[in-house]
Amino acid sequence: MAETTPQQTVGEAILEPDLKIIDPHHHLWDLRPLLSHFPEPRHPFIEAIARSAYYTFGDLYADVTGGHNVIGTVFMECGAFYRADANDALKVVGEVEYVNGVAAQSASGLYGPGRLCAAIIGHADLRLGDGAAPVLEALRSASPRFKGIRHSASWDADPNVLGSLNSAPGLYLDATFREGFAHLGRMGLTFDAWLLEPQLGDVLSLARAFPDQPIVLDHCGSPLGMASYHGKLHERFDTWRTSIKALGECPNVTIKLGGLAMSFAGMPDHGPEAGLSSETLAAMWRPYIETCIDAFGPTRAMFESNYPVDKWGASYATLWNALKRLAHGASAEEKTALFAGTAARVYGIEHLLEHG
Repeated sequence: MAETTPQQTVGEAILEPDLKIIDPHHHLWDLRPLLSHFPEPRHPFIEAIARSAYYTFGDLYADVTGGHNVIGTVFMECGAFYRADANDALKVVGEVEYVNGVAAQSASGLYGPGRLCAAIIGHADLRLGDGAAPVLEALRSASPRFKGIRHSASWDADPNVLGSLNSAPGLYLDATFREGFAHLGRMGLTFDAWLLEPQLGDVLSLARAFPDQPIVLDHCGSPLGMASYHGKLHERFDTWRTSIKALGECPNVTIKLGGLAMSFAGMPDHGPEAGLSSETLAAMWRPYIETCIDAFGPTRAMFESNYPVDKWGASYATLWNALKRLAHGASAEEKTALFAGTAARVYGIEHLLEHG
């Protein structure tokens, strides 16, 4: 049984409170001015975001210091704090500039030993082709913590799955996108991929076409349990698993273990902070998490919070308790990789392991 501490958060004792965690996927944003563009009734994903539309340094600090030993975090782009006075290509630099300030605030040590936003993943529109190169350079100049980008390709033929957030189909297969993508490798940058389970063949094609480019697949490949996919998680599990196994055979791909509390997967299918115990959440997520670890191994897999989006289904403390339960039985070395080591290596923040 995992070690516990008397400290309580949302009714649960913190499991293995000394286990070092690098949270490799969270956002910071103030989306309140934008919510008026999404009339009610809102799409479930937008509704989940609306409940945490303001999530900045103080909110993140409160979550990561809630009992778990979070020694560092990685910021993931979310379209926030863009420059208002820049052109469409370069406005994304504002997000990295903002987050670098947050990281500097944390690095001052005034808020404890944890290093928030120690690595920053920004965004550049790779559909610019070779025109993406100067944007990537500007992002790199904006912060020494900038490590790479995410360009989401999430799309589904059912408009109710993503609503107005639907991307264009086949983005990762597009020749101009790949022209821009090639600049990541030339600059030594990582790439985070977010797309949905039916699209996993697209990222597999991308990974095989660029075998030397580090790619991180977000959110276990986003299995779907909503809209026209409602009630079909079990039916589609084998299809998802086949895709995950194929991606696991690509040595340049790592996977983030999380994102299952989002409304897309329906695990749970209600929120916010569904009030389910970490035991219940772990049981719900186990088939997906164990499949991913089996396919990629602990050194190419990393647990994530996806906060505040996953707040839909679980508090920060309960979420990490659930993930720790899922790692029960793993060796100390495997736990180090899953909870901190893989993230530290992929995002170039190994120094956190030495001092955390």
